[in-house]
Amino acid sequence: MNEPSKRRNSAERYEAIDVSDFVYAATGARVRRLTMPDGTHWFPAVDVCKELGHTNSRKALADHVPEEQREILETVTGGYGLSVPAGREWRRDLQVISLQGLVLLVNACTKPACAPFKQWVAEVIETVQREGSYTLDEAEVQPPGPGAPVAYAMPEQVAEAIVRLEAHNLRLDEELADGQRTSIALQKETLATQREMLATQRETLATQQATLAVQQATLAVHQAMVRALERIADRFDTLVLERRAPEVLLTERPTTEAVLADWRQRLSVTQDVWAVAVVIAPVLVETGELRLPLESIASRTGLSAHRVNECLRLLRKHACIRSRGGAEDGAPVYVLHRG
Repeated sequence: MNEPSKRRNSAERYEAIDVSDFVYAATGARVRRLTMPDGTHWFPAVDVCKELGHTNSRKALADHVPEEQREILETVTGGYGLSVPAGREWRRDLQVISLQGLVLLVNACTKPACAPFKQWVAEVIETVQREGSYTLDEAEVQPPGPGAPVAYAMPEQVAEAIVRLEAHNLRLDEELADGQRTSIALQKETLATQREMLATQRETLATQQATLAVQQATLAVHQAMVRALERIADRFDTLVLERRAPEVLLTERPTTEAVLADWRQRLSVTQDVWAVAVVIAPVLVETGELRLPLESIASRTGLSAHRVNECLRLLRKHACIRSRGGAEDGAPVYVLHRG
């Protein structure tokens, strides 16, 4: 190679082509790199293989990169007394390749974007074979100041590759921006639709609340009507009772004699039944009901409680009296039967 590409010393060393531009022209990406104190560059093999489209990085390295151009990160840094860079992406066992190994991988790549770089590499090899060296042209504008390194013009093929890649990346950025704008527009439309749905839901809720209020008012009206009808019914019953009061007084308060005479017509009164009738008739007329225990009636008639019960059953059977439950002490309660 020509003099600019040779190493002078660590203080004066420089590169004819910036390594970042060189790698970008070769791979189409700004891959990570580590530069050692002696100026050698190492690149994560996984980064280079990913950008070049090698799906199996282990096979790509085994097929195209010799062992001396690939190494483990910890071995490379340890040879210079350096530690592994911090960060999860820099692992001790990370496979790295040299700049020469990167060029070998690029030459094995079939991506169209690598074609200009491979053509330039082929031109360099042909020029060296034909002329014995390859010289970069000096740039028209040189760095000012004494002792400044000489600036060289970037090879046309490399520059064209970088320009094409930048144009491609600009198109991708524009497409990405268009996609983002479309996505934002869709998000705005979705947000507007959601707002409309929320407004509709609020209107529906307000309608439901209004309907509920109407239903509650209707229910209150119905309840008021029911209460009014109940009061009217109560008043009607009162008026009917008031109109029937004289008849009730005549029929509900008969004399003892009338009751006994009625009973004689209803059944053949035996002596025992008559004895029971004489005891209970005055009580029924005066109080409207009979709550005497069987033993009390038996003591007054001289009959047994069993016989008194049979007489009462006979009076019930012939519709003279009727049962109305029992008293608190268990005694049966009887009233006059109104046929």
